[in-house]
Amino acid sequence: MWLVIFVLLSGGAPFLAQVLGFLLISGLGVFLIAGAALWYFFYHHLPGRISAYERTQTASHNEFVFLLVNILVHIATIDGKVTREELATIENFFRLHLRYGADQLLWVKELIKEAQATPTDLNQLLTRFKAQFAYEPRLILLELIFQVIYSGAKAIDPEVEVARRIALFLEITAHDMQTIHGRYTQRFRQQASEEDRNYETLGVVKGAGFDEIKKAYRTLSMQYHPDKVGHLGEEFKRVAEEKMKEINAAYQFFKDRQG
Repeated sequence: MWLVIFVLLSGGAPFLAQVLGFLLISGLGVFLIAGAALWYFFYHHLPGRISAYERTQTASHNEFVFLLVNILVHIATIDGKVTREELATIENFFRLHLRYGADQLLWVKELIKEAQATPTDLNQLLTRFKAQFAYEPRLILLELIFQVIYSGAKAIDPEVEVARRIALFLEITAHDMQTIHGRYTQRFRQQASEEDRNYETLGVVKGAGFDEIKKAYRTLSMQYHPDKVGHLGEEFKRVAEEKMKEINAAYQFFKDRQG
């Protein structure tokens, strides 16, 4: 109000019109510049950063992540829609569990958008995965699927059932499937003892003899050896390393008790 009075006293209505015109043009200019900057970021700079990151990774790594994201999005759609919470769960999984940085997360978000825009049949995704990856990467895939499913307050039965179907399609043995699933269900059973958790980790029944425990340990050590999945990328090699730590700790528990 005082600005208008000052302008009128200084130069009258014509001067006021000039000032308002200047402000309008200036505001429009700022708006256009901001719009151009956003356009450049989303259509040139952002895709460039994503492409640059992809070029630094192996083809196996990029294919593994592509299929993983598409499979996770498919699981999230089993109730007919994907909620923001489900998308946030997937993104948080990559950020927290796989320790993805800014450029990696930009890539994942783009993959999620593409997966939602052009959904692919689950059997087609699994056929593609099965044709390109050996048994050990399939185990890592199933581990990651269960990590996402159990990252919320509780797992949803239809999601667990889809995970079981995925394991069957990828020809993961019933024993390995149960061993992987058991590791995550135990985490939701607070009353489970350390002994029970270690039996689940090694995939042996409670009360199993030490020879059986040792045999299970050797099998898991070969399946989750980090070198078996090193071609997938450092983040998935870390997943295998973390699983090996759990397996070693469980075996050491029984070994110490054996004397």
